[in-house]
Amino acid sequence: MGSSSIPVLLFPWLTLVSIIWLQSINGTNSVFPDYSSQLKSRLKISQVKLNYLTVASDAGKLFGWCSGVAARHLPLWLALMIGAIIGSVGYGVQFLFLASKIASLAYWQAFLLCVLAGNSVCWINTVCYIAAMRKFPVDHGTVVCLATSYAALSAKIYIAMTQVILGGDPSDKSIYLLLNSIVPILTGAITSPFLKESKPAGPKTRAGLVTILVIAGVTGSYAVVETAAPVFGSMPRRLPPLILLVMVVLLIIFVPLVNVIEWIKEGSWSLAREGEGVEKSVIKVEDKEVDREGGAGCGEEERWETWVRREYRVRELVASMEFWLYFLVYGCGGTLGLVYANNLGQISRSRGISDTVLVSISSSFSFFGKLFSAPLSAFSRHMVSRPASMVLLMIPMAASFFLLLNPTKACLFIGTAIIGMCTGAMTSIAVSVTSELFGSEHFGVNHNILIANIPLGSLLFGYIAAFIYDKEGGGGYGPCIGTQCYHKTFIIWGFFCSLGTILSFVLYIQTKKWSKKRESGC
Repeated sequence: MGSSSIPVLLFPWLTLVSIIWLQSINGTNSVFPDYSSQLKSRLKISQVKLNYLTVASDAGKLFGWCSGVAARHLPLWLALMIGAIIGSVGYGVQFLFLASKIASLAYWQAFLLCVLAGNSVCWINTVCYIAAMRKFPVDHGTVVCLATSYAALSAKIYIAMTQVILGGDPSDKSIYLLLNSIVPILTGAITSPFLKESKPAGPKTRAGLVTILVIAGVTGSYAVVETAAPVFGSMPRRLPPLILLVMVVLLIIFVPLVNVIEWIKEGSWSLAREGEGVEKSVIKVEDKEVDREGGAGCGEEERWETWVRREYRVRELVASMEFWLYFLVYGCGGTLGLVYANNLGQISRSRGISDTVLVSISSSFSFFGKLFSAPLSAFSRHMVSRPASMVLLMIPMAASFFLLLNPTKACLFIGTAIIGMCTGAMTSIAVSVTSELFGSEHFGVNHNILIANIPLGSLLFGYIAAFIYDKEGGGGYGPCIGTQCYHKTFIIWGFFCSLGTILSFVLYIQTKKWSKKRESGC
C-alpha cells in the first residue's frame, strides 16, 4: 500500500490526540476555586449565593442532552465549535466584569453566564466520547479513560499557563476567566479537522494506548511533584509550569510516531484494511450472539462481555430501577467529590492554606484516578467488573470525609488526594458503565441525563456546606476561619457517601444478575 494510505492509518490516532487536547482544557470549572473569592467580593454576595453560582455552572448540565441530540444530527466538529462558542460567551463576560471592563453585573446575569459556561463543558465532552467510540469501537472504554484523565489536569494546566504568562501566581484572578474563554475555542478550531468521519482504528491498538498511558503517567507524576514542591520548598517555581505544558503538546508527535513504527515492524501497511473489519464488530443482543471479526457464540461471549442487554431510549432509561440506583450512586460519589473540589477555595482559606496548592493536589490525584481506571476498564471483563470497581472506589472515599475531621494539614492533604483520586476514577468509569448498561446508540443523551444529578447534588451538598460556613462565620459576607467551618459538613458528606457505598453494592448485585442471565441464555 502506498504512502497515500499513511493519513488513513494515522487519522484515528490524530483524533485521539485531539480528544486528549480537548479534555486537557475542558475542565474550565475546575479553576473556579481560584477566582471564586474575588468574584464573591466583587459581587458582594454571601457564601450561600456563591454556592448558587456553582450550582448554576452545574445546572448547565441539565441541558447537556441538547449536545447529545446535536451530535446525532450534526458533524462532530460543528457540535464542538458550538460548545466552545457558548463557553467563550459565558466566561468572557464574567472576565470583563471581574477585570472592571464592565461597571456592573447583576447577580441573575452572573447566574445565567455560569449556566452557559457549565453547558459548554457538556458539548465538548459529548463530542469527545462519541469520537472515541466511533474511532476505537473495540477499546473505546480504555480510550475514554485515558483521554479523560487529562481533564483532571485542567486546573494544573490553567494554573501553569497563568504562571508562564505572568511569571508567578497572579494577584488578579480574572486571568483564569480570560483563559477559560479563549483557550477552548482556539483548541477547538485546531482539533476540529481531525473529528471528521473516517475509518476506525484496527484491533491492534495496544502499542499506541500503552504509549499514551506511559506519557500520561510521566506527566501526572511531574504534576504531583511540582505540586508538592511549594509545600516542601524543594523546587524552583518558574521553569516547571512550562515543562508541564510542553509534555501535553508533545503528545501530537509521539503517539502517531509510535503507531507508524509498530505498523512498519508488522511489515505491511495492509492494517488499514483492518479498520473495515472492526465495523463488523456488531453487537446482536436480540439474537444473543456476538459477531467480532467473524467469531460468534457463547465461547466468544465469555471473552467479550462488554455488550449490553439492549439499547435504551430515554423513556426506558428513566423507567429502569438500575438507572436510578446508578443515578444515586453517582450522586453520592462522583458528584459529591466534584462539590468538594468546588469548595476547595473556601476550605483552603479557612485552614490558612494556599488555594492553589490544595486545588493542584485535587487535580493531580484526580488525574491518576482517571488514568488508573484505563487498564481497569481494559481488563474489566477478565478481572473486576466496572460496577464492582465503583464499590471499591466508594469505600475509601467515604472514609476520607471522616479523615478530614482531623485538624492536621497532613490529613487534609491526604483526604483531598484520596477524594480526588476516587472522584476522577469514578467519573471516568461512569462513561463506560453508561454504555455498558444502557447501550451506545443513545449514549449522548443517556449519559447527559445521568450527569443531571451533578447540579442537583451541587444544590443539595453545596447548600449544606455554604449554610454551615456562613453560620460558623457569623452570618456575614466575611470569611470563616478555623476547622469548625467545615466540620459538620464533612460529617454530613461522609454520611451521604457511606449511603452511596451501600447503594453501589446493591447495583453490583443487580448487574451480577444480568451476567447470570446472559450466561444462562447460552
